[in-house]
Amino acid sequence: MSVDPESLGQSSSLSSVIDLSMEMESETIIPSESSVMVAKQKRERLRASGASGEDYISLSVSKRSDFSQGPHPESRLMREDDELGDADDGMYTVLLYRPTNVKKKSRKAEARKLREEMNEMIVDAEEQDEETMEWEEEQLRRGGMRVEELAKEALKLTYKPAPIPAVTPIPTLGASIARLTQSLTSLTTSHAEHSASMAKLGEEQRQLESREKDMREMIAKAEEKRSWFSAFREWVESVATFLDEKYSQLEKLEDEHVSLLKERADMISQRRLTEDEDDLSLFFGSLPESQSTPTEELDDLGRIVQRANPAAVRRDRLTARRARRSRRAADRAQTEEEGYSTDSSLPPLDAADYKLATGNLALKAREIMSDVKAEEFKNPDVGLSKWFGEWRARFGDSYTGAWGGLGMVGAWEFWVRLEILGWSPLEQTRSLDSFSWYGALYVYSRPGELQDDEEPEMGPDGDLLSAMISTAVIPRICKVLESGGFDPYSAKEVKNLVDLAEQIEVSVGKDTAKFEALLKSAFTVFQAAVRVTDGLIPRYLSLNKPRFDPEAIPARRRFLMRRYKLLRNIIQWRKYSGEKFGIGSLVTELVSGCMLPVAESGWEVGGGDCMRKVL
Repeated sequence: MSVDPESLGQSSSLSSVIDLSMEMESETIIPSESSVMVAKQKRERLRASGASGEDYISLSVSKRSDFSQGPHPESRLMREDDELGDADDGMYTVLLYRPTNVKKKSRKAEARKLREEMNEMIVDAEEQDEETMEWEEEQLRRGGMRVEELAKEALKLTYKPAPIPAVTPIPTLGASIARLTQSLTSLTTSHAEHSASMAKLGEEQRQLESREKDMREMIAKAEEKRSWFSAFREWVESVATFLDEKYSQLEKLEDEHVSLLKERADMISQRRLTEDEDDLSLFFGSLPESQSTPTEELDDLGRIVQRANPAAVRRDRLTARRARRSRRAADRAQTEEEGYSTDSSLPPLDAADYKLATGNLALKAREIMSDVKAEEFKNPDVGLSKWFGEWRARFGDSYTGAWGGLGMVGAWEFWVRLEILGWSPLEQTRSLDSFSWYGALYVYSRPGELQDDEEPEMGPDGDLLSAMISTAVIPRICKVLESGGFDPYSAKEVKNLVDLAEQIEVSVGKDTAKFEALLKSAFTVFQAAVRVTDGLIPRYLSLNKPRFDPEAIPARRRFLMRRYKLLRNIIQWRKYSGEKFGIGSLVTELVSGCMLPVAESGWEVGGGDCMRKVL
C-alpha cells in the first residue's frame, strides 16, 4: 500500500504541533544521525513509488500535478507567493520562542490557550465530510468488507406467534388458610427464636456489665494493694536498716552479760572446790605437794608469788565460811544443817562489783535506744503491730501465703532480746507474762474481740508467743544456764527452773526440739557438777591416810550433805523432766561414785546417817 506524501506531510505537521504542545510535559529527544538518515531514505522511497504504485490510493481530492509547480518544480523552497495567509505569520514565534520575563499568570494563560488550539486542531482533523464518508464506504464495498449487511437484508423475517400461558387454577380458601397458617407458624417460630436470642444477648450484656464492674473493682483493689505494699516495703527497708545498726550493739551486751555470769559462777565453783578439798583433806589426809600445788604463779612484774602454808590457808577459809554462815543464819528464821545450806553468795567486795557491773549493763541497754525518736521504732506494738495487723486485715490471703506472722516474729525478736537482756530467770522471780512483749503478742495473735467469760479465738497465724519463745527466749535461757546462770546446788534455783520450764511447756509443748534443748542444758549443768566431784574423790581415796582430827567428823558431814543436796536437786528435776538424757545413770553415779566411798570411810561417825537419808 502506497502512502500519500501530502498526507504524510500533514501528519508530520500535526505531530510537530502535538510535540510542541507537550514540550512542557516531556523532555526533548534528539534523534541520532543514523535514525535521521533512515527516515530520509524512507521518505524518498515512498515518494518515488507513490505515483507508480497500482494499489496506491490518494487521500487528497486533487493531485499536485494539477497545480502549477513554478519555474523550478524540483526546488523544495517555498516562494512568497505560495504562502497561505499573511506574510506576518512567519514572524509568529510564540510556540518556538517564548519570552522569559512573562509572569506566571501569563504563562498559564498561554499554556491554556495552546491546549485549546490543539484540541480544536484534533477535532478538525477527525471531522470528515460526507463525500469522504461516501468514498470510504464505496472503497469498503469494493473490498468486500460489508457482506454481513447484505446477508441481513437477504434474510427473510418469519412471523412467530406469542406462546399462550397455561391455565392457572383459581385458589381455594383452604389452601390460602393453610399457607397463611404456615406463614404464621414460621413467623411465630422466628419471633420466638429472635426473642430467645434477644434474651440471651441481654443476659450476656448483663454478665459483661457485671464482669466489667468486677474488673474495675479488681483494678482499683490492685492499685490500692500496689500503693500499700510500696509504702510497706519502704517501711520494712527502714526497719531493716535500723536493725542492722542496733543488732551488733545488742549482741555485744549479751556477750557481756554472759561473761559476768560465767565469771561469778567460776568464782563460786572454785571456792566450793577448795572447800571440798579442805574437807577431804581433814578425814582422808592432805595430797602431796606435787599433786595439790600447781605450777608457780608470777605477779605482774614476773616475780614468784610466795604461797602461804596450806594448813593456814585452810583454817582461814574455814573461818570465812563460818562467818558467812553466821551472817546467813542471822537473816533467816530457820537454821539449816551445816553443809546443806549451799554457800553460793559472793564476798562483799565481789558482790558489790557484780552489782555495779549489772547496773552498767542495764544502763548500756537503755542507751541503745537513746538516739531513737520515732515511736514506731521504740515500741514495736505501735510500728510492727500496726503494719502487720493492717496487712492481715486488708490482704489476708497474701499475708497467710507469705507467713506474715513469722515475719513479724523475726522482726520483733530484737525488742524481745533487748527487754530480757540482763534477766537471770533463776535468780529473779519474774515470769514470762510480766514482759511487755508477751502481752502484745498475745493480743496480736487473737484479733477477735475480748470477752469476759471466754478467750478470743486464735488468728490465722496461730499462737505467735510459742514462735517467739522458741526463736528468741529459749536459746537465750539455754545460754544463760550453761554459762553459770544456774547453780545445781541451789534448791531455790531448781524450783525456779521447774516453774520456768512449765511456763515454756504451756507455750511450745513438751515434745518440741526447742524444749528438748532447754532440758538438755539443765542436764548438762547437773552432769558437770557430778563430774567435778567424781574426778576429785579418787585422788584422796588413793592416799589411804586417815588421821584423827576433831574437824574430820563435821568435815565429812559437810561434804556428804553438799552431795546430798545436789542429789535432791537432781531428783527434783528428774520428776519433771523424766528419764531423759540418762539422768537416772547420773544419780547412780553420784550416789555410788561420790557419796558411798566417803560415807563408808566414816560410817559410824555420820556417814551412815547421811546414806540413810539417801535411801
